Amino acid sequence: MGIRFCVCLLYRHDVHPAAGFVGEEMMTRTIPFIIGFLLVVAPFITPQYPLHLLIMILIWSLVYTAWSLMGRFGLVSLGHGAFMSIGAYVTALLWNYSGISPWIGIPAAMITAAIMAFLVAYPCFQFKIVGHYFALVTLALSEVVKLVIIASRDHTGGSLGFTPNREGDGTSFYALQFADKETFYFVVLGAWVLGLVIWRLVDKSMMRYALDSISEDEDASAAAGIHVTGSKLKITMLSAVLTALGGALYCQYQMFIGPEVIGGIGISLQIVFAVVVGGLYTMMGPTIGAIITLLMTEIFRNWITSLRTEGIDLAGLDTSIYGLMLILFIIFLPKGVLGELIDRLAGGRQKDTS
Repeated sequence: MGIRFCVCLLYRHDVHPAAGFVGEEMMTRTIPFIIGFLLVVAPFITPQYPLHLLIMILIWSLVYTAWSLMGRFGLVSLGHGAFMSIGAYVTALLWNYSGISPWIGIPAAMITAAIMAFLVAYPCFQFKIVGHYFALVTLALSEVVKLVIIASRDHTGGSLGFTPNREGDGTSFYALQFADKETFYFVVLGAWVLGLVIWRLVDKSMMRYALDSISEDEDASAAAGIHVTGSKLKITMLSAVLTALGGALYCQYQMFIGPEVIGGIGISLQIVFAVVVGGLYTMMGPTIGAIITLLMTEIFRNWITSLRTEGIDLAGLDTSIYGLMLILFIIFLPKGVLGELIDRLAGGRQKDTS
């Protein structure tokens, strides 16, 4: 979908339809190579701070893409901060206390997130707890995980946060620690591409049609032979696994985690907001949402910091703004920025060809 969007932007309407078709086909094949080339050379031509922002965008894009896997089918979760926390803390705790490499710890964290998702989601789906009731259950999960982390302060550092042990001079492939941002950029770039590939595979699979049917009418889907609980469980666990991967990568890059940094209602609301803003039903929508929210976060941080120097404390203002903007986007731009642009461009294309 992201490629088609770029094609629509560059497509000229003042040429012959046949020529336009050929041009569109050529651009469809060329644009992915151009984007791929730019992503590969980016760390070599980008200054350190913009490169840091780019890495953060890729990490959050992975998390947002993971959430959209289930969110697009009406499974609204307010608990993905819990899965991020599980990914980060399991990886870091295994490394600090057992010396287990993150290359092993991350898969272990992903499996833990999948088990947690199963334990929470299975009863919900089995007893048809859906809609806002399901959202409330996941919200409770997020808060419970955060409280467990805070209560286990002897091991997790509690509300003060937790820092993974550095290996040697800070550069170790075994510990997945790199002193330079360029190396870690390619790690998160690979994870982001993996998330997009999984999104695309789900979109082209029979599971997508089953989940579309379930989101419309569960009883009718069950009568048609679709395993409702199993289908919803699969997509929920897959979403949790990818979210845990994002949390683990965040931990390895920032080398610091805290219950409020990657968990709790604030992060869960941010995830929902970003996906809705970017476009819930498009592959590149969550990435667009990550770009928008990260820029907003930087603006809020600088603004709130400047206000604090003047003696004005507006703690929690960013979360309030996220909530307000989420409501506005749901009302006026339900398909998100990218979704609305694609619809408008497609509508203009149809008018030109008619």
